[in-house]
Amino acid sequence: MSEVRLSFKEMCAKFDVTPRTLRYYEYIELLSPDREGRSRFYGPRELARMTLILRGRKFGFQLEELRQWLLIYDQDGTKAQMNVFLDMADRKLAELRDQQVQLSQTIEELEQLRQTTDKLVSS
Repeated sequence: MSEVRLSFKEMCAKFDVTPRTLRYYEYIELLSPDREGRSRFYGPRELARMTLILRGRKFGFQLEELRQWLLIYDQDGTKAQMNVFLDMADRKLAELRDQQVQLSQTIEELEQLRQTTDKLVSS
C-alpha cells in the first residue's frame, strides 16, 4: 500500500483552507511538506498535524501555542505531549467558562435594557 501524499492544492481542498493559510502554516513551521522542485507534497504526518492544528484553532488555541505543543511530540514523544495538552486544556476550559459567565451577564443586561426600552416605547 502506498503512502498518502497530497499536493498543495489537494491539501487546501481537503482542509478547506486558503493557499495563503497553508503557506503561513509552513512559514511559522507548523507544517513541513516534502518538496520536489517547486511542488509541495503532504504525507500522513502533515495530514495529522493539520488536523490537530485546525482542531486547536477551533478550541481557541493560539498558533504559537500549537507550534510549541507539536514540537513537544517531536522532541519528547506522545506522553509528554499529552501531559502538556492536559495543562493547555485546563487553562482553555477555565478561560471559556469565564467568557461564558461574562456572556451570560451581557445577555441578561441587554435583555433588561430591551425590556425597559420596550416599556418606554409602549407607554
